[in-house]
Amino acid sequence: MSETLIGLVSQYSPSGQERGAVEWLVTRMKSLGYDDAFIDAAGNAVGLMGNGARQVVLLGHIDTVPGEIKVEQVGDLLYGRGSVDAKGPLASFVDAVAKVGVNEGWQFVVIGAVEEERDSEGARFIVNQYKPDFAIIGEPNQWDRVSLGYKGSAWAHVTVKRGQAHTASGEETAAEAAVEVWLRIKAYVDSFNADKQKVFDKLLLTLRGMDSDSNDFEQWARLKIGVRLPVEVSPEDWYLKLEEIVGGEEVEKVGFPVPAWKCEKNSQLVRSFLSGIRSQGGEPRFVYKTGTADLNIVAPVWQCPAVVYGPGDSALDHTPNEHISLDDYKKAVDVLSATLEKLTGVSG
Repeated sequence: MSETLIGLVSQYSPSGQERGAVEWLVTRMKSLGYDDAFIDAAGNAVGLMGNGARQVVLLGHIDTVPGEIKVEQVGDLLYGRGSVDAKGPLASFVDAVAKVGVNEGWQFVVIGAVEEERDSEGARFIVNQYKPDFAIIGEPNQWDRVSLGYKGSAWAHVTVKRGQAHTASGEETAAEAAVEVWLRIKAYVDSFNADKQKVFDKLLLTLRGMDSDSNDFEQWARLKIGVRLPVEVSPEDWYLKLEEIVGGEEVEKVGFPVPAWKCEKNSQLVRSFLSGIRSQGGEPRFVYKTGTADLNIVAPVWQCPAVVYGPGDSALDHTPNEHISLDDYKKAVDVLSATLEKLTGVSG
């Protein structure tokens, strides 16, 4: 059962270099009996099982962070870049759908998306290509846990400019003013978080960097600020508040802001997962994550029941010691196959 996992992890595929892994996965899905498997216009690997009117999309990502790790099996553990984040979950999708096979009235769509570790270009492409009844997003949360939410994110550069002055003048420098701006931002965030008990409900602020320079007439200092957002604060809300806090200083939005998303807990999809986990002797647990995933891209558009699931310990994400338990992987495949059978049997 681990052949798909080992083969996929053996294809080193940091963001921007996924083509070899995508081609391998398409070939693998065809060999497992998928009705069709292909590379879409964004470079994603896509596999189709069945052609029914109702649809379940299982969306994983095939790219990893950089840093190649020797692929080797040590006892029950498989080491390799992406074994946890997130080829383990993606491979479990591929194997589970192959195990379930064609279910009349349904179509299973397995997607290995590119660029998730950067700007989620793969997910941004497929979000308008499908309209599923249910969505399962692949990220490592342990085989017996289901994630029901991921925080949003927003990045910005705040630039403070001041006229040149003699160093003996005592006038505030741009760098000093930038420090004061940062302290105001941090004070607001601390105040916002004061009555929040759960990390998922808090603003998580980081100063990613700071630099400064000057010319003959002007000096400037720039703060590189990131924030993880709770559901109640949209990226637009955050940027407006940031502009209010910094006053007349320059705020530049950076990258793609992403809103937080919290999944519906009382859904047929969640109940099917609870049943699937119990079928393998597990005690189901729910988790809400402080990171951001492709869930945040597709769920607001698809507006269908969705969850995040996948084997692996997320504490090993991006680490030089990344590895996954093959026994946990097998359990995840069995959980997924039982979940899909229950979901499409009850709902079909």
